[in-house]
Amino acid sequence: MSTLVIVESPTKARTIRNYLPSEYLVEASMGHVRDLPQSAKEIPEAVKAEKWAQLGVNIHADFEPLYVIPKDKKKVVSQLKEALKGASELILATDEDREGESISWHLYQLLKPKVPTKRMVFHEITRDAIKKALDNCRNIDEKLVRAQETRRILDRLVGYTLSPLLWKKIARGLSAGRVQSVAVRLLVNKERDRRAFHQGSYWDLKAILTPARDKGKPTFTAQLVTLAGTKLATGSDFDPATGQITPGKKLLLLNEDGARELKERLRDKNWSVKNVEERPVTRKPAAPFTTSTLQQEANRKLRLSARDTMRTAQNLYEQGYITYMRTDSVHLSEQAIAAARDCVEKLYGKEYLSPKPRKYTTKSKGAQEAHEAIRPAGSSFRTPQETGLNGRELQLYDLIWKRTVACQMADSKQTQITMQLQVEDAGFRSSGKRIDFPGFLRAYVEGSDDPEAALEDKEVILPNLKVGDNPGCKTLDAIGHETQPPARYTEATLVKTLESEGIGRPSTYASIIGTIIDKGYAQLTNNALVPSFTAFAVTNLLEKHFPDVVDPSFTSKMEQTLDDISTGEAAWLPYLQDFYLGEEGLETLVKEQEDQIDANNAKTIELENLEAKVRIGKYGAYLEKENGEDVVTVSIPQDLTPADLDPEKVEVLLRQKTEGPDKLGIHPELGEVIYAKIGPYGPYVQLGDKTDENPKPKQASLPKGVKLEDATLEMAVGLLSLPRTLGNHPESGATIQANIGRFGPYVVHNSKEKKDYRSLKAGDDVLTVTLERALELLATPKKGRGSSKSKTALKELGSHPDDDEAVNIYDGPYGPYIKHNKTNVSIPEGKSVEDITLEIALELLASKTSNKKSKSKSSKSSSKSKSSSSKSSTKSSKSSESTAKKKSTKNASLN
Repeated sequence: MSTLVIVESPTKARTIRNYLPSEYLVEASMGHVRDLPQSAKEIPEAVKAEKWAQLGVNIHADFEPLYVIPKDKKKVVSQLKEALKGASELILATDEDREGESISWHLYQLLKPKVPTKRMVFHEITRDAIKKALDNCRNIDEKLVRAQETRRILDRLVGYTLSPLLWKKIARGLSAGRVQSVAVRLLVNKERDRRAFHQGSYWDLKAILTPARDKGKPTFTAQLVTLAGTKLATGSDFDPATGQITPGKKLLLLNEDGARELKERLRDKNWSVKNVEERPVTRKPAAPFTTSTLQQEANRKLRLSARDTMRTAQNLYEQGYITYMRTDSVHLSEQAIAAARDCVEKLYGKEYLSPKPRKYTTKSKGAQEAHEAIRPAGSSFRTPQETGLNGRELQLYDLIWKRTVACQMADSKQTQITMQLQVEDAGFRSSGKRIDFPGFLRAYVEGSDDPEAALEDKEVILPNLKVGDNPGCKTLDAIGHETQPPARYTEATLVKTLESEGIGRPSTYASIIGTIIDKGYAQLTNNALVPSFTAFAVTNLLEKHFPDVVDPSFTSKMEQTLDDISTGEAAWLPYLQDFYLGEEGLETLVKEQEDQIDANNAKTIELENLEAKVRIGKYGAYLEKENGEDVVTVSIPQDLTPADLDPEKVEVLLRQKTEGPDKLGIHPELGEVIYAKIGPYGPYVQLGDKTDENPKPKQASLPKGVKLEDATLEMAVGLLSLPRTLGNHPESGATIQANIGRFGPYVVHNSKEKKDYRSLKAGDDVLTVTLERALELLATPKKGRGSSKSKTALKELGSHPDDDEAVNIYDGPYGPYIKHNKTNVSIPEGKSVEDITLEIALELLASKTSNKKSKSKSSKSSSKSKSSSSKSSTKSSKSSESTAKKKSTKNASLN
């Protein structure tokens, strides 16, 4: 008889098999095997008529959850039951956090084992860890299970109670969530701050100096800080609400004329050093990674989303490379500390070790997930080069390895140098930094992938000048500055804020941010999370009618209560009853408020300084303004953010709708009118009118940063002539062209083998870029992550038999996928990268191609049937409504 061990995933199962005796059978549950129903189809017939069934929670029977086996898990459950028949023992070895404990509990409830059952937990998948876990099995922790269940019920109550209200009052497909809605409000508040921001401007002088009168010596810079003993105003001295100097500050605001006059007055005057101050600074390494700090740093350094970071970390954990990746703890075991210190001594020398082992303690009150920080697995750490990893997995492992090793290294010793200089009545300051001993910076510099290169960037060397010395002035320039609006949240800064406010748990942030983007509440632009107009409408409604739901402090207290439930300090049932059914409970509030919420008002966003109203419609946000007896409406371009919608842009959009597009002039060669227009994706120019003979007139987007009012006839003619052929490649003889695409201006080498693209850099102009410059750009290796051509394949499967083109597996934003030419197909659920062979890939690709053809035929057939009777049309309409209702139910957020 064998022992059956159940884990969550096939990858984890394969890794654990290596460390268990042959009589152990390891199977995967593929995550949760039971859950609350996701759609009306999953609700059992016996309770379908019950009003509470749509919630999936019987709120009138002590909030009993309605658990069902999802359709895609029924086969898995059957296989596990079959495997259990031949087992003499069952070991539940799911992850050691709340979710893992819950999965084990659900497996026990479903399988109903008649053999001895144990719960095995571990935080890394190594031989020693698995052996130790086998010797120290325990029972299922009922408190952890109850805490997870309470959290799950709470999320369902919030999501499924508020989401239908949003569908009725604003738009279908929207969702609300216990943590999600607070996160959206944070994004919206930041955008409100940007709208309210008033820009201020100030000037100063910047000097490039040499240590002596000889201007051929190495240079250093100095900034004007005082004039006649009065401190100069800088950006931090401005009030963002007014764009003026904050009242009460005694400062000198230098304007352009004053700065240029001062520059002329100080020209060729004598400079002298008034003071030199050196201050020693000691920097300590950061603690090893928690879930939150790993997400933040991976976003900053690797530009990985929280979702991608957690997916990649999960793969590393399941393959045995790192410890468990869902943890609030910064603690390292004695084994880990010894391994890290061994790495330091071998790679950097004893002088780079911290004098004593560094031990980190978790300050967060709610830390409860796992026992250790995220670190390389095992009693000795493999260097990144020794792992054989590639792509994102290698990048993330490298980050974790460096951070863990650095935390046991010596402090960095630095010297901050400040030099005060005087020229007549103007005081200048020059700042420098000398790294006396790099310490941990040799291994890890936050925000840099190359610590050695970063060390050079961190040093600012000043010449060895003393008080009374007279440096020479090489150049003196008047520099203008403008204050900047508050920066939008990135995924890293949003995660940091959510954690610091005690909102949600770091292990859930990846899915929450993913939901916010998927639901259209925000879009990622240059790594910033930009909230949509829909986010404004939803936040406005929730703030007005359900303020607690989007109150960070209320949500934080709720999180603390959930933690207290997990430790037995709070009772789960009274809490749920009060939250949902109490006098001020959610169900009560929704019933009271629903009739008071006017759908027309809920869809309207009042923005200050705008005469037109912003409204949410079926196809997105649009402007609405009365024009005499008529009402003018016009769609808002998708790339126009709430903070950037000002009266000038509103006027242009409305004018183009009422008066038609602006005419830039006549094309000098073709004789057709060229129009400047704004479309869903921003400003563009169009050649000629749209007619029956010319249904698709040529169009060209304006380059990024060029406003519609700045477009000229000459520019438009150039843009409409794109793509420009610059010449031929000296090696291949193929043409090289310049053009503007979805991601901006680029050059392309049209060789027979493949098209090779490079984006133009700042300072390059698509209308004037030369062949020489294009060759220079094309010679630069690609760094982008946007296409699989620029990615490292997770696995190379071989060549396709039809055309000998490569069939590879890549890591995409929604998980690993197979790619052949332009055909992409996701790896099926339950399969890992290692499971996929060339034969399996060819079958999946063929299936994808077959489905495309079927859809194409179906589309043609549908087109022919459009002439059928109005009865058929009515039936179709009813069917669509039914489908919409089903989809809406399915879309209700759980978080």
